[in-house]
Amino acid sequence: MICCIIKNQFSNDQITDDEMKYFLAILLILSPISQASPPGLQLANIYHDKLDLTNYWVSEKYDGVRAFWNGKQLISRQGNAINAPSWFTTVLPEEQLDGELWLAHGQFDRLSGIVRRQSKDGSDWINVKYMVFDLPNSSQIFDQRLLRLEAIIKQINWPFVRLVKQEKIPTHDLLMQRLNEVVADGGEGLMLHLGSSTYKNYRSDDLLKLKEHSDAEAVVIRHIGGKGKYKNLMGSVLVETDDGKQFKIGSGFSDAERRSPPAIGATITYKYFGFTNNGIPRFASFLRVRNEH
Repeated sequence: MICCIIKNQFSNDQITDDEMKYFLAILLILSPISQASPPGLQLANIYHDKLDLTNYWVSEKYDGVRAFWNGKQLISRQGNAINAPSWFTTVLPEEQLDGELWLAHGQFDRLSGIVRRQSKDGSDWINVKYMVFDLPNSSQIFDQRLLRLEAIIKQINWPFVRLVKQEKIPTHDLLMQRLNEVVADGGEGLMLHLGSSTYKNYRSDDLLKLKEHSDAEAVVIRHIGGKGKYKNLMGSVLVETDDGKQFKIGSGFSDAERRSPPAIGATITYKYFGFTNNGIPRFASFLRVRNEH
């Protein structure tokens, strides 16, 4: 594509193929890299009840912004630098940390705005907490990493940096009871972490998430007009998942979001309740546009 654009600016006797290759090589050298590579973070599978729960630690799942501390700065899951104020990060160790920036239950949109914004004094970060739950660069099992994390957070002794509380819940019934308590308090769900597991930078059953409903991401590929009370507004969006499945999402949108729907090409998060016989998410409902931080 670039070659065609360049050659269109010159006649064939003005630039040769060898000159074209040289020109492109210079462009590659001079082109800035706009984004770092995403960090290799551990990802969760969906909880299933065929587990020996005594082997797992359980914690609340915080609906915040995933933040990887590389020893010098906070990095988002997508590889973007998070512009936290220096007073927020100055106490963090040289060791890598994995955690979640969190404000309060039901405050994800507000938190997302704070993270994206570059305030001069960082005063809007005063209520943000860095909820730390793992040590990505450690070769120890999670039982041991947890002890190390407790020592790190105790040494930091900074109100903006907290260790995510981990507990043992021995049975499925008690786990469901704890889930109901968290949800009733405005929380999103639970995380289960296998105590004997090492940190893996991919998705596995070593880390599981449990919520009242499941959620996933898909890319918007088309807007579909509404009918009835949604006439002249967006009625639904056609989305496509990573594995190529396409389906419509028409619920979960506010009137403002129907007037200005997620852009074509945007990645959205949706919730669903199991799958149809065709493997399509059942009762899919819009949650939000994915935060690119």
